[in-house]
Amino acid sequence: MTVRRGSGNAEPLVAVSVDLDPIPCYYRIHALGAAPVELRDIVLRRAVPRLAELFARHHIKPTWFVVGEDLDAGAVGAAAAGAARALLAERHTAGDELGNHSHTHPYDLARRSPAEVALEIGGCDQRLRAITGRPIGGFRAPGYDLSPVMLAELARRGYGYDSSIYPAPGYYAAKAAVMAGLRVLGRPSGAVMTDPRALMAPTDPYRPAMAAPWRRGQAPLVELPIAVTPWTRLPAIGTTLILAPPWLRDRALAAMRPRPLFNLELHGIDLIDAVLDGIPGELVARQPDLRMPLDAKRAALDAILAALVAERRPVTLREAAAWAQREGA
Repeated sequence: MTVRRGSGNAEPLVAVSVDLDPIPCYYRIHALGAAPVELRDIVLRRAVPRLAELFARHHIKPTWFVVGEDLDAGAVGAAAAGAARALLAERHTAGDELGNHSHTHPYDLARRSPAEVALEIGGCDQRLRAITGRPIGGFRAPGYDLSPVMLAELARRGYGYDSSIYPAPGYYAAKAAVMAGLRVLGRPSGAVMTDPRALMAPTDPYRPAMAAPWRRGQAPLVELPIAVTPWTRLPAIGTTLILAPPWLRDRALAAMRPRPLFNLELHGIDLIDAVLDGIPGELVARQPDLRMPLDAKRAALDAILAALVAERRPVTLREAAAWAQREGA
């Protein structure tokens, strides 16, 4: 299955999602050791309300991809876990979607055994169901790396979609360069390289092959690839667009117009401020987005969302998956 282009007068869609990776994930990527304990829940505590305010202004119901461990008292403390559950319950009640982003965010999940994959996906699933009271619709893998084992587990659980494939060769090359540099310094990154076959995956929604998720097939769920520009496959995710100068941002958004679905991925850290939120300089030095003041990032994201909703109807990823199923039937 692949979505048909130009069928009738179909309205173009935009689905906005946010990966709520906690600060320790970034410390692992950059091989910085243990993150400060007091920052463990800063993304949920500070970024989610900031993002929610922007989304409400543009009448967007986002999909929040949650790391299950952030809801566990044993991992983050009783107060932080309780606050996280209450915050996400509030977002669910408001009509937002909660998606599965694994339980502990292991970057090598695509290389793990079926039993380990089941524990990671199942652990987060269980905690999100406790909040929503309903089955969870979709999953996004840590590090954009999706394996046949992971796809089989999602199908077994009846998930309607996966949104892990990120067919952006430029991102892959940049990631490889950073990881190689860290190895030279004797500080190997906690991240892993994505299966390179995913770089040439379809860029519009498709039904994947169970044994090869980067190809079209007959899986019972839909793959919703993360946004890249047509032909050039340049990244069209929140971090890239927010940091781009306005003229380049406008060109990227214009290039995306032919896409029937704009699957805009954000990260919670996109609206974290190094000064206001107390982010250590060691991480700021390695994360360019943290060197941009919050007001500037918020203004850039506000402009991006305004441009998108002016041309597209906002949907959750669960709704986008249902649309893709209908279009490809």
